Formats: sequence, structure tokens, C-alpha cells
Amino acid sequence: MSNTAARYGVILYAARREAWRHAQLAAGVLLVCIIALAISGFFDADRFIEGGPAIAQLSSEMVPPDFERWRHWLRPLLDTLAMSIAGTVLAVLLSLPLSLLAAPNTAPNWLVSRTARVLLAAMRSVPEIILGILFVAAVGFGALPGVLALALHSTGMVAKFYAEAIEHVDPNPLEAARAAGAGHFQVITHAVLPQVLPQLADITIYRWEYHFRASAVLGIVGAGGIGFELMAALRLIKYDEVAAILLTILACVVVVDGIGAYLRNKLK
Repeated sequence: MSNTAARYGVILYAARREAWRHAQLAAGVLLVCIIALAISGFFDADRFIEGGPAIAQLSSEMVPPDFERWRHWLRPLLDTLAMSIAGTVLAVLLSLPLSLLAAPNTAPNWLVSRTARVLLAAMRSVPEIILGILFVAAVGFGALPGVLALALHSTGMVAKFYAEAIEHVDPNPLEAARAAGAGHFQVITHAVLPQVLPQLADITIYRWEYHFRASAVLGIVGAGGIGFELMAALRLIKYDEVAAILLTILACVVVVDGIGAYLRNKLK
């Protein structure tokens, strides 16, 4: 009985230590969140009180929404959809080879893997809207700079997720393929990709859903799409039309998210 009691005591002590570490971590995270909110001015009640009348005035000018020009929004919405699809396609085409170079189990060596990861970090460190401004200056207005901005930024993010999925594949099929004399490319096509294709498809669909929302924002900087119409309404101080455009974007986002959920269910 004494040995059993001693083992039970050790297990209980270890559990309490683990619970205490988790509590300390949670307290630390909570403290950081509170500090961040304080720095950002979230606890400044006077600013909320002073801003209340302005918010009320703006809200009153947005109601009821003005859908009179809805026919003029169909082509920009189509451009936004095309921008999101094209940006996703380019991001996938760039991400797949880069992810294979970034994943340690498929990269030729450690140096290549680290270099690829640094490159991906650099690509996702620049926001789409900044890239959109740069590409508008380089290639002019329209959907093309939006596509390029989405593709370049998302490559850094999508390739990172791809690489993490590839990194955690079951190593046994890889070893079996190499033992059978398969080359590096054959190992990837026959042992790696079949394991991760469902995950890669999920990541791609989620990113496409995000791209539609990001495409609407990129239009504000001249990258075409419905965001361009939104910016025009804001400049003319037509807040009722702004509300209508925002509701239209919301409806399209819901439809795109529904399509994404349908595709993910089909791929399961």
C-alpha cells in the first residue's frame, strides 16, 4: 500500500505542477492582452463617449441603404471574384514547389529549407494592401495588380501551411519508396503528395475564401473590383450607398463561404 500511495502522490504532484504551469501561462497571456488593450486606448472611456454622436450620425446617414446603382456593381463584383480565383491559382502554383523546398523532409538539405522559410517569411510580412499600391504604381489600375498582390502575399502564407503539412507526413512510405530505389521526385509524387492532398485542398479553399474578402479591400487602392466602387461612394460621402455596397459584399462573402464549405465536404 505504501508503494501505491507513493506512486499516487508522485502522479498527483506532477499533475498539480502541470496545472500550475498552465495557470501561469494563462495569467501571462491575459496580462499581455490587457497591456495591449491599454496601449491601444481601449480603456479610454472618454474617447468612446466623444465618438458616440459621430457614430450615431454616420449610422443614420447609412439607413436606409441605397441600392439604386446595383447594376453598376455587377461587373466589379465579377472582377473581384475573378481576382480572388486568379490570385489563389497563382499562389498555389508558387506555393507547392516552395513548400517542398521549405519542408525538412523533402528539401535537398538544411540550408535550402532555411532559405526557403526565410523567403516565405519575407513574402508574408508585407500586407496585400501595400503590395497592391506598389503593383498599381507598376502595372496600372485594374484587377491585375490585385491578382499579383494576392498571389505574392498568399504564397508566403500558403506555402508555410503546405510545408507544415508535408513536414508531418508519415515517414514510413517515404522510407519504403527510397528503399525501392525511387528518386527524389518519385518519392514526392508517390509517397508525400498522396498523404497531404486533402490538407492542401482544405488550405487552398480557405485561402480562396479569404482572397475574396481581401480583393474587396484591394479595390480601395485602385486594384479594381467592388472595392473601387466602395471607395468612390466614400469619397462622395454617399453613406447610404456605402451601406448598400457593404451589404452586397456581405452577401457575396456568405455565398463564397458556402461554396467553400461545400467543396471541403466533397473532398473529405
